[in-house]
Formats: sequence, C-alpha cells, structure tokens
Amino acid sequence: MRKRNRHICVWMNEQEYRHLKRQAGLAGLGIDPFIRSLVSGVQLRPHPPDTYAALLRELSAIGNNVNQIAYWANATKDVGKTEIAEAVALVRQAWRLVKDTL
Repeated sequence: MRKRNRHICVWMNEQEYRHLKRQAGLAGLGIDPFIRSLVSGVQLRPHPPDTYAALLRELSAIGNNVNQIAYWANATKDVGKTEIAEAVALVRQAWRLVKDTL
C-alpha cells in the first residue's frame, strides 16, 4: 500500500512549469519531493555544486599538512625556510581552490 494516498493535480502554463523545474533542480530534488518540502515548511537552499565535496577534501588535506608542519616546528623549535615556504604554498593553493570554486 502507498504511504501517500492523496493525489493533487495542478495546472500550470509553460513558464510556471519551467520555473518549478528549475527551482527543484537548484535544490537538487525532483518536482514531487520539492513540492512536499515546500508544503512541509522546509527552508530549501540551492544544492551545492559537486566541486564543493572535492574542495572540502583538498582543504582538509592542506590543513592537515599545515598542522603537521606547525607541530614539527614546535617540537624541534627550529623552523627552516623550506618548511615555511611549503606552508605558504599550501595556504596559497587552498586560497586558489576556494577562489576558483566560488
């Protein structure tokens, strides 16, 4: 047996339908779940691009590398120019990733 046993039919013109499809697509939902979410009062936000997941993984890896460099520098009380240059390069790489994604 169906969980949802009520069916509602709504007539739309082509422009309204295209707008509905576009909004549902931006939220990353099909039309039915999109409408149900709106009726339930869920505040919908645009679905983040697929590149965001990759960006978060890269930023996490870069942050881990910078933390390892900082830990090593604190443990040895000696920071070389190469380590500082490497940390700066990692931070610049992270900045480029964020800038390119946005």
